[in-house]
Amino acid sequence: MHPQLATIVDEFHAAQRRLHRLVERIPPTEWPRRTDPHRWSVSECVEHLNLTSRAFLPSIRDAIAEGRRGGGRAPARYRRDPMGWLLWRTLGPPVRFRVKTRAPFVPSAFVPPAELVTEFDRLQAEQIAATESADGLPLQALRIVSPFAPGVRYNLYSTLSILPRHQERHLWQAEQVHVDVDDRRVSDTGMAGGSSW
Repeated sequence: MHPQLATIVDEFHAAQRRLHRLVERIPPTEWPRRTDPHRWSVSECVEHLNLTSRAFLPSIRDAIAEGRRGGGRAPARYRRDPMGWLLWRTLGPPVRFRVKTRAPFVPSAFVPPAELVTEFDRLQAEQIAATESADGLPLQALRIVSPFAPGVRYNLYSTLSILPRHQERHLWQAEQVHVDVDDRRVSDTGMAGGSSW
């Protein structure tokens, strides 16, 4: 596999491990809790990622199919286009500024944590499989329309590299919710840490 695509696959796996660490650390009862009315809960962060993956996968598959029909080879080095580079650069954690999320990507209903994680794992497997199947294709020449902004287009390499970066952003946000919950517990009990003596 092209080393840049192998890196993306590794990043998808890393995001999956990060989510599973959250599962181990945060009780299911805390997942729907917002510590700030203007910030998403853990559940909302993960559901947003699932909504995003479901929206992007059909376009990714279509672009890969187009690449197979059109022929052409992978370059020695893939490059993001300017829009893809800008998004990749700004989407990672820590979050320095907030962007209003379009309605289709705003979580609207509570989903039990176990279902969220199962769906995340399923979608992650599909994104990894799509990345692996893109190996050998001229990804810089294949473009998709962003589901987030219909007037925005970027190449397929940009798309594949942005997705795990976007996951990092929202998993980092979910981790901050957990930190806030721990801080609240310390404030409520007047004790730091888990010591009872």
